[in-house]
Amino acid sequence: MLRSIVVGTLLCAGAAAVAYADVYRWVDEHGIVHYTDQWVPGAEIIKATKPHPTNGGSDSARSASNAQTSAGAQRAAAQLKEESQVHAVQQDVAKVRAEQCKEAKDRYEKAIIAKRIYKQTRPDDKDEDRGADREYLSDAEADAYRLKARQQMDEVCGPGAASSVDNATK
Repeated sequence: MLRSIVVGTLLCAGAAAVAYADVYRWVDEHGIVHYTDQWVPGAEIIKATKPHPTNGGSDSARSASNAQTSAGAQRAAAQLKEESQVHAVQQDVAKVRAEQCKEAKDRYEKAIIAKRIYKQTRPDDKDEDRGADREYLSDAEADAYRLKARQQMDEVCGPGAASSVDNATK
């Protein structure tokens, strides 16, 4: 009889300890939702409890529990901040890449539309008053320039980008 009372008391104490635990929710790389009482990267707290002191509870136990909750909240806040920064960087990179792609498409489109392609030459030191001269490329040099412009566009925008330029010029 005494043994069953002790076992019952231990079971109730264990259940009470679990009832005061924080509950975290997280989704793994396969999309499966998990629940746990331990914080993991990417987890969000769905149940936070502050343990209620028992008659024999000490301030140090409450302080340690609050410190754990505070540390978990700080880790979660730090992770959210890092995820926000990663997202901002990804947006910045996408914006710059889109600008570079547009410039590459424009350069390629101008190269295939132009009958003659030239490059600017600097005036000689003796002739500083004169503006820059144009040096026209030969047909072979112009074809090489067009090919290079297309390769750069494919490199920046991806291989399918040329078809949109080709359709726009027809």
